[in-house]
Amino acid sequence: MTALNNATVSSLTVPVPGYDREKTSVVIVHFGFGNFHRAHEAMYLDRLMEAGEGLDWAICGVGVLPQDAAMRDAMRAQDCLFTLVLRHADGSLEPRVVGSVKEYLFGPEDADTVYERLVDPAVRIVSLTVTEGGYLKNPATGEFAAEDASVLHDVEHLENPRTAFAYIVEALRRRRDAGVPPFTVLSCDNLQGNGMYARQAVTSFARLLDADLAAWIDANVAFPNCMVDRIVPATTDADRAAVQEAFGIEDRWPVPGEEWVQWIIEDEFTIGRPEVEKVGAQFVEDVKPYELMKLRLLNASHQALAYLGAPLGYVYVDETMRDERIAEFLRQYMAKEAAPTLGELPGIDLEAYMAKLIERFSNPRMKDTLVRLSTDGSNRMPTFALPSIKENVDAGRPVPLGATLVAAWAEYWALIGRGVISGDQVPPDVSADAMTAAALDPSPTAFVEIEALFGDLGRDESFRRQFLAARTSLAERGVHATLDDVLAS
Repeated sequence: MTALNNATVSSLTVPVPGYDREKTSVVIVHFGFGNFHRAHEAMYLDRLMEAGEGLDWAICGVGVLPQDAAMRDAMRAQDCLFTLVLRHADGSLEPRVVGSVKEYLFGPEDADTVYERLVDPAVRIVSLTVTEGGYLKNPATGEFAAEDASVLHDVEHLENPRTAFAYIVEALRRRRDAGVPPFTVLSCDNLQGNGMYARQAVTSFARLLDADLAAWIDANVAFPNCMVDRIVPATTDADRAAVQEAFGIEDRWPVPGEEWVQWIIEDEFTIGRPEVEKVGAQFVEDVKPYELMKLRLLNASHQALAYLGAPLGYVYVDETMRDERIAEFLRQYMAKEAAPTLGELPGIDLEAYMAKLIERFSNPRMKDTLVRLSTDGSNRMPTFALPSIKENVDAGRPVPLGATLVAAWAEYWALIGRGVISGDQVPPDVSADAMTAAALDPSPTAFVEIEALFGDLGRDESFRRQFLAARTSLAERGVHATLDDVLAS
């Protein structure tokens, strides 16, 4: 067994960096250094470096939360190397040791060093994968939640922040005062208008400190939108064991992922960008149609899988897809209710894209969990599913499938409240208490009356009728009988 690090990497029998990592230089700082980033942005930069280009675009990962200490320990032990293992549907595994990450910093123990890196003139991009909830926005209004406890803390404690946005704002202030050009802020999260939300979070936080600084950031910092896509499950002990058994590598935190990957980016950067289009990324003038496609088709389908599958006892996405009623629900939901809300998609065969999603979800090697998909649902559903439902409702179109999805979400939290779904199958969610209480309320429509989640959608009588019918059916007859009815309608 070979422990993964700089000293041993050349002895491994799997593909490893063919470039000299000592000659790479940090130009990108990334907040939210989890599995998705490592299987996506870091992978693209690794590919570029392997092609003999982009050595001056290495990454520094940053953790700002106490739980990020585990990643700190893993990355320091492995010199920031990790194994990306693509799981093909035919059962084969495709490993690659990724070398594009050069350092990892842990804010809670050394905020000063994080600031030093961010202010370094060599840094041109600060990227983010902090999850939907990390943008600190009110899910109903979309506005920045200035009253959030972490925000209130950071306004008073910039020397030791708890959020990426405090670091970013303070670093931009220091760069401005020192005459250093500002970096680009590149969100890589699953948010429609992720660049817009990054701009909102950064400028809103800055405004709490200094209105002139906020105006300067708004005028001088680029916040490109981008669409990202790759299914990346959480790493398990089984993944670690598989890497050891199959490849003889002791990797503390390998990354499993699917073969499919996509990155579409608006070409708007403050002081340069890596040429990742040479390794498969796509630069466009307007990413909105593409991100909308992904959010409303892939991500909304993920929510449906979680809330329809978990009550049936399913744990994994692929086993849920073997339930033909659920698979057909996804096909019909995408084709009948989600796709009609999309605009023109140059270069995209929408029918083929939706068929590919069904294939990807069905990959038996991925072992993506329903609890992962349902994590932070109070931020995900208002982003992924509710906008298309509302658009259809506002247009006077029926939403039996969307209403069934929302009803399944409500019943899911009712089952959690009753202890039917328990233990490690309960996803973390900041709105868990509110959703559980509403799901168990004697009024069956109390769930859609949660203003912070549903806004005025929950007050629409047409939607309420469809939701109530679906929820009543789910509660009295179960998932399969409900799906039989809605799919036949």
